Amino acid sequence: MAYRLTMVGTGYLGATTSACMAELGFEVLSLDIDAEKIDRLRAGDLPIYEPGLQEILRRNLANGRLRFTTSYEEAAAFGDVHFLCLGTPQKPGEYAADVSYLDAAIESLAPHLDRECLIVGKSTVPVGTAQRLADKLARLAPIGAGAELAWNPEFLREGFAVKDTLHPDRIVLGVSSDRAEKVMREVYASMLEMGTPMVITDYPTAELVKVAANAFLATKISFINAMAEVCEAAHADVKQLSLALSFDDRIGSKFLNPGLGFGGGCLPKDIRAFMARAGELGADQALTFLREVDAINMRRRARMVDLARELAGGSFRGCTVAVLGAAFKPNSDDIRDSPALDVAVKISEQGGRVTVYDPVAQENARKAHPGLSYGTSALDAAKEAHVVLLLTEWQEFIAMDPEELGSVVVSRKIVDGRNALDAETWRAAGWHYRALGRP
Repeated sequence: MAYRLTMVGTGYLGATTSACMAELGFEVLSLDIDAEKIDRLRAGDLPIYEPGLQEILRRNLANGRLRFTTSYEEAAAFGDVHFLCLGTPQKPGEYAADVSYLDAAIESLAPHLDRECLIVGKSTVPVGTAQRLADKLARLAPIGAGAELAWNPEFLREGFAVKDTLHPDRIVLGVSSDRAEKVMREVYASMLEMGTPMVITDYPTAELVKVAANAFLATKISFINAMAEVCEAAHADVKQLSLALSFDDRIGSKFLNPGLGFGGGCLPKDIRAFMARAGELGADQALTFLREVDAINMRRRARMVDLARELAGGSFRGCTVAVLGAAFKPNSDDIRDSPALDVAVKISEQGGRVTVYDPVAQENARKAHPGLSYGTSALDAAKEAHVVLLLTEWQEFIAMDPEELGSVVVSRKIVDGRNALDAETWRAAGWHYRALGRP
């Protein structure tokens, strides 16, 4: 059977999944209550930056496989499988996740479900959410138990989301019936034929897989950054330490790059929500280590400000600081919990004249922090700078000519917040080069 798919939510996850599932040949109808966003998407204007995605969006709009709507009634009539692609942000003033968008979607969609269908949650949620939503769905849908729920967490990396959607490294599926498993095996048939492993499990395990994966990655990043703190105290080199560790195949090199730490809309809020939920379940002691993971990560930002202040001569007063990078990672325009912008704001608050440049996230940064100055290029941002900070490792920054950059600054002082530059090349060009965790 050729299932018709709907996507509820057209944010980062929803827009990517919509376009990519249409690319696989499905008829897709994507729903959002934000009419302005829907108008932009209908016009082929992608509201996020993700390499390769805009072309796929426009191609599938043109061939008619992808459409957009603001109507839950239309979505219910159209779809056989409804994917929930909604955000679960951190609640203001606490660690817990806000799952109200998912509840609102179920409450809006369910009353229109009068034929057999499957609702598939892709959001990152506190364990226990899926069962609660499944019960609500069965109560509110006219078809009753004919509207089933499955939980299918996403594992997209910003900057690689198209690849991760079309060629996932695994598919995790939490189901409560054979029928739900059968439907999802048919939806993902092309991926399964390519050899993608599928793990079939229950709701709570599927929910835990995503938060456990993010907790592990966050822990690995904070581990090497903790080693950077020790290296600074011991006058050792964390880059060489990381390299030596990476040859151990039990450890590996991924997520072992020391630097400014993690940010974005997933890792920080997900590990905090994981801790909050574990506390509600009476298992808070199991995750107390994540508090230190979070604390190490935030200390990196403070240490970057300290290093910049050292190079500025002990104070930012009267000092011009160039900040290269605003996105929380390269190949993205996402500035949520961006370490780069956090550092820029703190330096500005301490009296520094800060000029930021990012090749993609510039406008998002400007809207969020209009009090900072913004350059039109790396060279423009660095004009008359006393200190340059590389805080997002865009390839164009890694490839910068130290002589060319040196020609526009007041003093050749750079702090490499991502350990992305060749230290000897920069020092040979007369730069005072500093990096987190290195002599």
